[in-house]
Amino acid sequence: MNLAVPGLDILATAVLLLDEQRIIRYLNPAAENLFGMSVHHAVDKPLSHLIRACPDLERAVDAALKEGASFTEHHLLVEAGDSALTLNVTVTPLEYEAGAVVLEFHPAGNGLKIARDEQAMTQAQTVQMLLRQLAHEIRNPLGGIRGAAQLLEAELNGAELSEYTQVIIQEANRLQDLLDRWLAPAKRPEIGPVNVHEVLERVRSLILAEFHGLGVRREYDVSLPEVKGDQEQLIQAVLNIARNAAQAVKGQGEIVFRTSAVRQVTLAMKRWRLAVRLDIIDHGPGIPEDMQDKIFFPLVSGREGGSGLGLTLAQSLIQRHEGVIHLASEPGYTCFSIFLPLQGSGIRDQGSD
Repeated sequence: MNLAVPGLDILATAVLLLDEQRIIRYLNPAAENLFGMSVHHAVDKPLSHLIRACPDLERAVDAALKEGASFTEHHLLVEAGDSALTLNVTVTPLEYEAGAVVLEFHPAGNGLKIARDEQAMTQAQTVQMLLRQLAHEIRNPLGGIRGAAQLLEAELNGAELSEYTQVIIQEANRLQDLLDRWLAPAKRPEIGPVNVHEVLERVRSLILAEFHGLGVRREYDVSLPEVKGDQEQLIQAVLNIARNAAQAVKGQGEIVFRTSAVRQVTLAMKRWRLAVRLDIIDHGPGIPEDMQDKIFFPLVSGREGGSGLGLTLAQSLIQRHEGVIHLASEPGYTCFSIFLPLQGSGIRDQGSD
């Protein structure tokens, strides 16, 4: 039985069609994106194959069928795959198929997410501009300090006080390295076709060489097309996030690299028909809720001794590719999701998700 309704594929709203046995007969691209499962893996499977047992959702379906009218449940906690989603759902009985229903899912607070993306992009651009200006202002006097310390060390000629000049030189070099990292995103990307799995494999080899007790589980959608971008910059962005994930689990256990395609998505205030999603997942302690809105700010780090620049740089590099980074974190689960648009799939009207 095919319950698909023409026109649902182009909707930004996630839509499922269930028959009277609660078997999935159709889901649109927005639902594939939301729940992280393709239509081929979901159709003809029970609803529990896509969404873990959810009594509130079952009651909403029962209520709609009993009343013969649409029923809406707000702020429903839904678990799908490794994600926990807070959604609003509207259940509508199908008139032409007894017991069948349409489920429409809307992310609760979705408008707030879009506003946060816009605010984060603006803040990141402002911060990067200020950092570059600050770095240029510091470079000249810092070079003078280092040069003067080197001359003084030569005059001391191995005297006991030269250990102090060595401290000055070492600290000046450390600050110079910090400034270079601040200025690194200013390099223009060298755009070309990039296979995201080659990026992830390169990062995987680097991470495993650095953290010998770590495992990386790969869940790749090998059918994904290439994206347009600068491969080295994308490697740097993914490496910064993956290194954070490895440090979160203290270099032990396992982190996950996952790829998938997403449809009908808004990235950096522009609507795209198709994008690639890269998830880097760890099961460490999580990022405190009060830090999540600031985690991409420079010099903000949840790790002792961290510079707080890795995620700032990653965000800047991804934004240069018209992409975004989303964060979902709770104790025992953190997922950084990188979204990269497929060029040529842009939509003129910049609707919301």
